[in-house]
Parts: sequence; C-alpha cells; structure tokens
Amino acid sequence: MNNDINSVLIYKNQETVWNAITNDEYISKWYAPGSKWHIPKFKVGEKAIFVLMPSAYNNLKDNESIPMSFTIQEIIPNERFSYSADSDNLVFTFEIHSESEGTRVSINMDGYELSLANLKAFLEGRELPYA
Repeated sequence: MNNDINSVLIYKNQETVWNAITNDEYISKWYAPGSKWHIPKFKVGEKAIFVLMPSAYNNLKDNESIPMSFTIQEIIPNERFSYSADSDNLVFTFEIHSESEGTRVSINMDGYELSLANLKAFLEGRELPYA
C-alpha cells in the first residue's frame, strides 16, 4: 500500500480497526463528530443512515441536519467494507491491511483526510484533531 492522503497507518490490530469502521457507535465518534450513524443490520443489502449535523467543517446552520441513506455493498471481515450512497450511487470502500507496525486503512475517495486523522487519533487514544 502507498502512503497517499487516502490512507493512514494506525498502531492497532486489524480487528480493532475493523470494529471502529463498522460499528455505528464508534463511527459516530470519529467520522464527522457530532453527526450520527445508524446501522440497524450489518449485512450486505441492508440500509445505513447517516445524519450530518452542523460543525466547523460544513456550512450547515445550527438547526439544520442532512439525513443520508446508504446501502451496504460488501463486507469482508477485517479487510473491506463498502457502502453506496442511495442519492447518487457513489461507492465508498474502506480497506484495511496489516503492516509491520499496525494496520493501514484506505478509502477510495478524496477528501477524507480529516476523517482518517480522527480515526487514527480515536483508536490511539488521543484527542480528535477535527472534532
């Protein structure tokens, strides 16, 4: 794996990282903190809901929120998690790979550097840089 901006090396094992990117309670802590994920059933074909709330990193007003619906596309435990946005069919894929120092997480989209930095901090027990 390369060290591009769409990936981050986390000093934790694959299972710990997998849980952080697939458990809605954990995702809600590091991915757009203050916003909420809800994954009722973690299986391919099921829906997930993400409600984006106002933060310093978006242009939403205090009383605004944007609910988004996703469909889980692929689950390969401890390796790959994909879901598609129901609004535009964009597919988001997280891949995780073991490396000598820890686990590398990559996402197939640009613009997720802040979320990946938050994920790393969350799992390594540090304050989120982009809360």
